[in-house]
Amino acid sequence: MAKNIRTGLEDLTVDECWNMLGRTTVGRLAVSISNRPDIFPVNYRVDNETIVVRTAPGLKLAAATLGPEVAFEVDELDAMRHTGWSVVIKGPAEELNELGERLEAEALKVEPWSDAERDRYFRITPEHITGRRIPGS
Repeated sequence: MAKNIRTGLEDLTVDECWNMLGRTTVGRLAVSISNRPDIFPVNYRVDNETIVVRTAPGLKLAAATLGPEVAFEVDELDAMRHTGWSVVIKGPAEELNELGERLEAEALKVEPWSDAERDRYFRITPEHITGRRIPGS
């Protein structure tokens, strides 16, 4: 981990980024819909250095899998101590349609917070991953 002189933040290594991603199960998916950005909270799990998201059919799924790539962000902040971290992944997303892929995704136990049915999965394959941490005092 190296401190960025310009921002005062610590840059995370790729391994540290994956470690942070594995600590939580809720992230934010950023997509482009009709050339306008939109962001959705999603439930996910890390799987072999990819992100598997569970969702419902609709706009979010279509925007994620039909566009060239998405951004996915996870963070943890402590407002009292002014510390925290953030990891951002960018890359293409692909819906998991084959039976074997779907069964593997279901085995990850991505649990939605909403009671609405969420029976579709897609995988984000990172092409770029960055992370930063606000150093504690």
